[in-house]
This record gives sequence, C-alpha cells and structure tokens, in this order.
Amino acid sequence: MPLPSDPPAAVPLRPRLTLQTLTRGDGLLGMRAMNGFGPRGPKLSVARIEWTYEAAPGLHWETPAPTSVLGKRPAPTELLRGAWNERVVLERDLAAEADAMDLLWSTQLRPLPMQALQWRSAEAGEGHPQLWTLPEEVQFGDFWLDQVPRLQGLGWSVVVAPGFAHMSAPVERWRLLIDPVTGAEQGRELVDAPSRHQQPMAALGQPKRGGSFMVSLGIEVDGEPVDLAPLLVELFKREPRWLDAQQVADIPDDKIVMLRRGQGGRGIETPAGPLKAIVSAMLDLLTDPKRQEGPMKLSSWEAQRIEALRLSLMDTQAARAGEHGRWQLQGDAGLTELTKRLRAAGTPPPVVPPAGLGLELRAYQRHGLAWLQYLRQQHLAGILADDMGLGKTAQVLAHLLVEQQAGRLDLPALVVLPTTLIANWQAEAARIAPALRVLTLHGTDRAKRFGDAAGHDLVLTTYPLLWRDIGTLAQQPWHLVVLDEAQMVKNAGSRAATALRRLQSRHRLCVTGTPLENHLGELWAHFDFLMPGFLGDTRSFQRNWRKPIETQGETLRAQLLAQRVRPFILRRRKDEVATELQPLTEIVHRVQLEGQQRALYESVRVAADELVRRLLKRTGFGGAQISILDALLKLRQVCCDPYLLKGTAMAPTMERAKLEWLRATLPELLEEGRRILVFSQFTEMLGLVADELGALNLPHLVLTGETPPAERGEVVRRFQQRELPLMLLSLKAGGVGLNLTAADTVIHLDPWWNPAVEQQATARAHRIGQDQPVFVYKLVVEGSIEERMLALQDRKEALAEGVLGVDGEASVKFSEADLKALLAPLA
Repeated sequence: MPLPSDPPAAVPLRPRLTLQTLTRGDGLLGMRAMNGFGPRGPKLSVARIEWTYEAAPGLHWETPAPTSVLGKRPAPTELLRGAWNERVVLERDLAAEADAMDLLWSTQLRPLPMQALQWRSAEAGEGHPQLWTLPEEVQFGDFWLDQVPRLQGLGWSVVVAPGFAHMSAPVERWRLLIDPVTGAEQGRELVDAPSRHQQPMAALGQPKRGGSFMVSLGIEVDGEPVDLAPLLVELFKREPRWLDAQQVADIPDDKIVMLRRGQGGRGIETPAGPLKAIVSAMLDLLTDPKRQEGPMKLSSWEAQRIEALRLSLMDTQAARAGEHGRWQLQGDAGLTELTKRLRAAGTPPPVVPPAGLGLELRAYQRHGLAWLQYLRQQHLAGILADDMGLGKTAQVLAHLLVEQQAGRLDLPALVVLPTTLIANWQAEAARIAPALRVLTLHGTDRAKRFGDAAGHDLVLTTYPLLWRDIGTLAQQPWHLVVLDEAQMVKNAGSRAATALRRLQSRHRLCVTGTPLENHLGELWAHFDFLMPGFLGDTRSFQRNWRKPIETQGETLRAQLLAQRVRPFILRRRKDEVATELQPLTEIVHRVQLEGQQRALYESVRVAADELVRRLLKRTGFGGAQISILDALLKLRQVCCDPYLLKGTAMAPTMERAKLEWLRATLPELLEEGRRILVFSQFTEMLGLVADELGALNLPHLVLTGETPPAERGEVVRRFQQRELPLMLLSLKAGGVGLNLTAADTVIHLDPWWNPAVEQQATARAHRIGQDQPVFVYKLVVEGSIEERMLALQDRKEALAEGVLGVDGEASVKFSEADLKALLAPLA
C-alpha cells in the first residue's frame, strides 16, 4: 500500500461509449412501450457509458481495468507501478467527469428508465444506470452521423458492439444507366417545341439524329438500390459548399462523405470523387423540385454533359479499382456519336472562303465561317458573340455567299437589325459580297417590295418594323433568319420577340457582342428563339438557373450553365485574336460639383430620397421601380448638366462642371490632331454641347435617333473621310454597328448602367482597321450617383463573366441596399 505521504496519481479521464442494439432474446423478457420515451418496437439501441482512465507512463492497470459506475460515490482505485510492484491510488478527476456528463446530456441521450425493460435475471439488470438511450429509435441514425464524430473529436472512446443497427454502410455499387427515348415518347420532347410557333419547316436547332435520354443515377447499399437524388439534396442543405465550384474542386477525391437517408436512416459512406463528378454535371436536375424520383429525362443537346459524366465516373472507377464499390455503367444509345457532333462545333472542319469575297478573312474569321457552316450542316443554331469590332457582319456575309454558291440559298435570308445599321449593312454587303441580291424593307413604301423578297438573296428589315410586317414576313419561308445586335430583343415577351417566333426558317442565328445585357433571362430569350426548349420554359429557367445564380451566388450552377451553352456560342476577345489591334487606354476623369450645382444636386437628392422612402413604404420595392428610376434620372441629369433638369429655373451663374471640362479640353485635343467621338445617353445634352461648340467655332457632326435614316450613312462617311474631326453621338443611335475607325479619342459624358453598352460605343473606334492607339475618357462626378454607378457595374458585371467566361454587361437592376448607396449625399 502507498505511504500516506505519497501523492495520488493524476491519470487523464477518457469516457467510453459503447453502442449496442438489443432485441428480444438478448437477455430481455420484453420491452415496454413508454409514453414519449423508450422502446416502441422489437429492438432498442442503447449507449453504455463508462468513465475510464488511461494509464499514465510507467503504470499499467490491474486486470480487468477498473471503471466507475455513474452516480455512485467515488471509491479508491489502485494501479500497479513499475518493477517494484508498488500500488498507487488513482485520483479521479471529478471536474472532468462533470464536464463529460454535461456533454453527454447535450447529445439528447437520456438514462434508460428502469421500467422500460423487463429483465430475465438480476445479473441482466446489473449496471442498468449506465444504459442511456434516445426518445425515438430513429434518432440513432442522426446520432451516429452527428454526435459520434463530435464525441470522438473531444477524446471519447467509441466502441460499436456487433449488430448495432445504425452504423453507416458503404456504397457497394454505383449505377449510371442511359436509355434512349424513342417513338411516341420522343414526340413529346421539348425538341419538338418549334411546332408551337407554327413552323412547318425542319425543327430549328434539332440534330438530324438522336433524341432524348433517360438517365438513372443511383447506388446499392446492403444489396438494395437507392436513388441518389434525395440523398444529394439533403447533402446540399447540410453542406452548402457543394454549390460552390471552387469549394467542390478543393474537396479531396478520397475524402469520405456521409449521405443520409431521411430522418433516422442509416448513413451511407462514399468517397467524394464520384459525388464531385455527378454534382458538377447534374446539379440543376438533382435540385429541380419538380423532378420526380427515378430516371431523369435529358434532351440530345445534353449528350455532351452525359458523356463527360460517364467518362469522369469511369476515370474515378479506374483510379479507385476495388475500393468503395463497383460501377455499373449501362447504355450508349448513340451518345458517343452525338457528343462528337457537339464537340466538333468547337473545332469544325475548315471551309475555303467563297470566290468573289471582297476582303481577305483573318484566321479567326475563317474559323467563324467554318463554325457557321457546321451549325448549318448539323441543323444547329447559335450565337456569334465576338467582341465588338471583330467583323461579325463580314463572317455572316461570307457564310451567305458560301450558301449561295453551293446552291442552298434557294430561299432568301432575312436579317433583322436596328434602324441605324441599315446603311452599314447595305454598304458592307456591296463591298464584301457584291454577288448577293439585297432587298431593304424600310420606309413608308416598303409594302410595294414585299412581293420581291423571294427573288433576292438577302432581305433587310428592322426591329421596329418587324412586328408591324409580321403578317407578311411570316408567310415567306426563309433559309436563314439572322438577328443582328440580338440584345435588342432581350425581352422574350416584347412584340418584336413574339413576332420573331412566327417566322419560318431552316436555320437561325443571333449576332451580338453582348449576349447578357442585363440578366440571365436575356440568355434564355436568345435560346428560346434559336432552340426552343433547350433551356426549359421561363419558369423552370428562373427556378433552376436565374435565382440560384443571380440571387444565391451558386458558382457551380453558373459553371454548369456555361458548359451547357458553350457549344452554341462562338465568342472571341479582341486581345486574343486581333493581335494587330492598337492599344486602348481608358481614363476615368472625375470632376467636382461646385457652388450652385452642388447645392442643386443635394436638394434634388433629398427630394428623391424622401420620395423613394414614401414609395417603398406604400408599394414596396417591386412596385416602385419606375418612380425610383425617374428619381435617379434627375440626379444623373444634374451631374451631366443642370439645364437638363426640366421645370427648374437656372441662374446665369450656375456652374456646369462637364461643359466647363469640354470647353477647356476639346480645343486642346483638336489642336493635337485628335479625331474625337463624344457620346451621351441624353440627346438634349448633345444639343447643349453643340451650342458650346458653336460658341467655340468648332465644326462637328451629329448622329442621334433624330438623324434621318437616309442621312446617317452620309454622316458616317464624312467623318471617316476626315472632313470633320469631331462627332457627337447618342449612346443608343451611335453605339452599335458603326465603323468609325477614323477616331482615336472617345469621350463618354455620362455613365450608363451597363458597362458593355459603353464598350460597344467605344468599339466604334477600337476595332479592326484602326491604325492608331485609342484613348477613352469617362467623365464622372466625384462622390455622386455616377461614381456609385461604377461600383455597381463592377459587382453586377461578374454575372456574365461567371456564365460566359468573358466580360459582359451589368444589370440596370439593383437591390434596396444599392438604392441607399445611390441616394447617399455627395462624398
């Protein structure tokens, strides 16, 4: 025995939890059903709790190792020390035991009531206070998944007795089954949706072969098939990282992930690798609340992502052969062939430029021509979305000339374009493809020429006239319908967009440098015209894509949408393909409001803030949008020039910050030999600038929506011929389609909500054919709504970047938080 002076041995506490499932026959006479607690079936899972202490270095336990009984007064416990065989008294750590008891109660375990069991003998009941259980048997499934790892992380020893009913099970087999949809079922597929637009010609965008696929994703656990979808939905709710592309990529492939089968169901263990492949390919379908359990139906457009998933799973299988189950991959149904055809859109076979083409195509333009020809050959549709200034019009005209020379242009092609681009298309067609017979349907007497369309190769009309003339245009079958500056019909519910869907054509093409001008709904509108049903209906697209990406920031879903649309979009950047293009320098020049102009801004801001607050309180944010935009418009007008503000008398001494900058800067730039484009979204502002230029004796040209169509081509010609060095343009009328490479300087007098609109305007000068560096000045009032618009643009611009992989346009829409920032006082 130790001497009284010997200190007790300090030995660390390590609680032990033993999990076990008892049944009738395990020493039990029966189990009584308890009200609100205890057993209600033929089995009862329990946790045996014991306080155990680890032997300190140099000590070892007598046999058997002693444990304490919960709830009893501590009794001395002895250990054997070293070779001398002396005995040492163990000092129990009562504080640690109390902390462990608090932790135990936090797990929802409770001591098993004595009356819950009928014991066969006294020995069977011995130690009963150590048995703890949960109010419901089904709760042990979650206990195993949540609490056991927590206890282990805090140093508890967990022992699982044979037969414990809630231990996680490994995946035994993975299933990927692919079957075609044929016959009557195929007739109901979305690829037949063009029939709703009364199109008797070939279904637009539909591949010649193949149809839809039924895809089943599942696993086998304990020899039973299990649908993966509900397991993954639960995983997404529990671990939102599975919706973030970067976080998913960072999960190690061999990390074990726990899946759950409903409340109280046994957990399922799986390596992360196959889950990453499945989630990255099928996130939209797995999370669609309208999808029923069982197989998923995918159109032939999605063959590429199905094949990519299959290859990814096979790679995972090869890498983990013999581990964590086997793969069952069944079905092909022409999947490989369809995938090859879709992938070939990225590297189409080269096409010899047609004879008689009035220019030499650059390498990327030849690739664009080959891509357009491939789309036509495969009965696909697409978006030619090159950066502004890369010659999209030239590529389309070369494509039409190939079609004419091959004898396929036996029906005319229809190009729908903004009114301001009629002269540009007429001139470009005469220069690039003079063999094409061109008819322009414009002007008050255009009805006289409707009957001549069939005798021409290329027919030009405008968006404003399309819906007026649709009754006639819909009766004429077209070989190809091209939407130039397709963002003009970004609203799928507009009259022009509705009219477009009535046109009969073999092929369809959108041409735009900005596929996303405001939000993802515009991308849907493009594809609903090109390939109806490809992105689902508007409600399902809103539910499965827009809201998760735009509102919830799900980057993995944005990445998946990008992969889905990429085969049908050809988008090249200037800095990647036009290496000979001159450098572009952007300068944000901040001006300050002074004196009366500053006081006017503040008074308008206070009035706007009060108005907006009343509207928000009365109608809410959604119902006040028009009035809010009007209030913000007044603030922007004050920034641009106080004289734009209607109904307000201006003192002769009113400051005009931006005009003062122009007075000082324009003469200096012109003396340097600069040739200048000045853009504003306010036509009235251009009028004020024109008055100042007159006072300064600076001759100039003007191009706005008020410029007669017959004169627009002449205005452009005079500037390009260097007759005058200065042109004033409205952002809407002069921002698209024009070739103004004679300019080397661009001035934006006021920012617009969508930066790509400004980029389009800048691209009038910074484009193929420009042989001088281009300087861009953006005038912004410091600390005002204009400067905050720039910050809002930067944040919104990430939307198109995430989906298209390129810079796109930000949204004019904003949140209530954004509104507060826009209406803040001058900084």
